[in-house]
Amino acid sequence: MTAPPKRPRDLRLDVFRGLCMLIIFIAHMPQNPWLAWIPARFGFSSATELFVFGSGFASATAFGRTYATAGFIPATLKIVQRIWQLYWAHLALFMALAGVTVLAAPADSHAMRALAHVFAAPAEALGGLVTLTYVPMLLDILPLYIVVLALVPVMMAAHRLHPVAPFALSAALYIAALAFGLAMPGRSDNAGTWFFNPFAWQVLFFAGFAIGLGWWKPPALGRPRLVGLTAAIVIVSVPFNFWLVTDAFPVFIDLQMMALPANTWTNIHPVRIIHFLALAYLALSLLEGARWLLETRAAAVLTLVGTQSLPAFLACTVLAWIGGIALDIVGDGAGPAALVNLVGLAGIVAAAWLARLFKSAPWTKPAVAAQAVPSASQPAAALRAEGA
Repeated sequence: MTAPPKRPRDLRLDVFRGLCMLIIFIAHMPQNPWLAWIPARFGFSSATELFVFGSGFASATAFGRTYATAGFIPATLKIVQRIWQLYWAHLALFMALAGVTVLAAPADSHAMRALAHVFAAPAEALGGLVTLTYVPMLLDILPLYIVVLALVPVMMAAHRLHPVAPFALSAALYIAALAFGLAMPGRSDNAGTWFFNPFAWQVLFFAGFAIGLGWWKPPALGRPRLVGLTAAIVIVSVPFNFWLVTDAFPVFIDLQMMALPANTWTNIHPVRIIHFLALAYLALSLLEGARWLLETRAAAVLTLVGTQSLPAFLACTVLAWIGGIALDIVGDGAGPAALVNLVGLAGIVAAAWLARLFKSAPWTKPAVAAQAVPSASQPAAALRAEGA
């Protein structure tokens, strides 16, 4: 198997992944008034689509080429190692959130309600937690990533059989999720399913994965007709989701309820996929004419967060949880909300900076020893002692 040429790191991916982390922080904070202005309020898709698609593209770089360079079994072991890390990160994240809730959350807070099953039936909840058959609210992303990563060896094996096989398998899983209810059990004590069904969301992950490995070549950016079409899709979707419009014209809500199911999240409705792909094509096409934006300080901050995706995600989840508790205590007025959001966003950037610092292992670098220069005031006896 010939190794695909190693592509340079795409700065756009890191910038958008960093932006995604900051949006997820705002979106995951209960009672957050800033939630009214996230991109999901202007269209059908959200930062979650970007996170999953970007993770697929990044996984192609991190794991896909290893199948060609190291072989199937070593590459699969590398994925198993990553899954093991994500599993323990998921458990540690839960412990952190549960600890913060017990120590700081009021009895009637969003945090207490989110973990009500844990406090009501701890043995059952903890057993479900370690087997991933209980996934508390806001803790769906890492389990989703674990399952789609576990599917990577299957897709790589399918590609060896036929180049079209991975796409057919991905489509079959998506259809099975939509038509036959294929899902992972474990939303809460009522035996519900995961909020993000990995057998549906994998279709977006493997779209990014296929592009990253060169299995699928998307249309060239900047094509006038495609730019016009994608812009039309993005613009038409705004009135159905933007609260200023829906509050004034409730008919848009009625039309959406007639055309779409109440929950378009769990099995990622095709409308969400179409909107995300249109938005991605439009944004990247526009960015082609403004590449200088990738060299700005803001882009550097987003790149820092995007390149430290796991630590940044853990930080944004914990900080969003703490921020929700803070808003439950002090209220969600404009001033407190701004303070909580800004502190949380700064905390995510700080966590990414610390993660990069520790990954650089500064303790392994030799220190630059300063050479002692004798001064004129140094006693002669001390100079003779140094020369002895």
